[in-house]
Amino acid sequence: MPERNDAALDFFLTRRSRPAKTLTTPVPNREELAPILEAALRTPDHGKLEPWRLVVLEKAALVRLGDLAGERATALGLDEVQTEKGRNQFDNGALAVAVIESPVDSPKVPVIEQTYSAGAVCLALLNAALASGWGANWLTGWPSHDREFLEKGFGLAKHERIAGIIHIGTEKFAPPERPRPNQEEKVTWQSE
Repeated sequence: MPERNDAALDFFLTRRSRPAKTLTTPVPNREELAPILEAALRTPDHGKLEPWRLVVLEKAALVRLGDLAGERATALGLDEVQTEKGRNQFDNGALAVAVIESPVDSPKVPVIEQTYSAGAVCLALLNAALASGWGANWLTGWPSHDREFLEKGFGLAKHERIAGIIHIGTEKFAPPERPRPNQEEKVTWQSE
């Protein structure tokens, strides 16, 4: 029998993202954030291409990005609700980590597999933050898909994009549990 890690299994069976709007200060300092980042960087990566990178966004950077999201919303002609939604994750945040998908030209590893790896970095980062006792949430939103926002706000190259922005902080209150997928509806078995 393999050796079970019951504490880890229990964590995964009970993990729950914390809504970003409920996160506040304090946030992890650089020393506290380091093992969370290290855990994310251990994500499976077909071909050892490391087709991603992390950008830590402290409060001043989040304010700058919120302002840029507001400017872009105006330029795009977005309504007030869309504008607020685009700004809020930056305006209300105190610390976030952007996971940048940065595909590498490879004859062996298709870009889609590199995209999956970047998504796995997001989940590993989210789970490491939660396991460290912080509240965390994975967001994107329209600014994460606006090319001009990405290039001005993050300096992304044309081939790069945001896989996710993981907000990390202290939760104001624990959210209620939500309904989870029914295993019998989502899992099929093939024996032959």
